[in-house]
Amino acid sequence: MTRLRAICTAVALVCASGQVFAATPSHEASADAFLKMAHADKLGTPVYMQVQQMFAQRFEQTKAPASKKAVLDTYQAKANAALDQAIGWNKLKPDMIKLYTDNFSEQELKDLVAFYQSPLGRKVLEKMPVVTQKSAQLTQQKLESAVPVVNKLLADMTKELDPAGAAKAAAAAPAKKP
Repeated sequence: MTRLRAICTAVALVCASGQVFAATPSHEASADAFLKMAHADKLGTPVYMQVQQMFAQRFEQTKAPASKKAVLDTYQAKANAALDQAIGWNKLKPDMIKLYTDNFSEQELKDLVAFYQSPLGRKVLEKMPVVTQKSAQLTQQKLESAVPVVNKLLADMTKELDPAGAAKAAAAAPAKKP
C-alpha cells in the first residue's frame, strides 16, 4: 500500500507541477505584444468579408429590389454579430495568447517583436498575406493537373478490388461527352 501511495503522490506532484510551467504575466504580455505586431486581431477579417459577400450574392440572386437593401444590411449585421460571438478578437485572444506562450518562450516572443519592428520584419508583415495567398493559388493550380490522375488511380483500384462493383458504378455513371 505504501508503494501505491508513493506512486499516487508522484503523479499528483507531476500534475501540480504543470502549474509551475504556466505562463507568467510578462510571458503573456510578450505574446500579446507579438500578436499586436502581427495584427492577429485581423485574422477573422477574410471570414467576415466572405460572409458579407455571401449575403450580397444571395440578395442579388433573389432579384430583390434596391428598396430592400435595408433587409440585406440587417442580415449582414446579424451575421457579423454571430461571427463576433464565435471568432471575435475578444473570443480568440486568450486562446491565441495561450497558443503562443505554449509554443514560444518569453525571450523568443520578445525576439519576434524585435524582428517585426525591424524594416525586414515590417516588410514580412506587409507582404506575407499576399505571398501566402499566391502560394495557395499556385498550389491549387498545380494540383488541378493531378486530379484526373488521382481519379483514374482511384477507379483502377476500385476495379481491381471489386470488378463487379466497378462495373455497376460505371454503368450507373452518366456518360461523359468526348
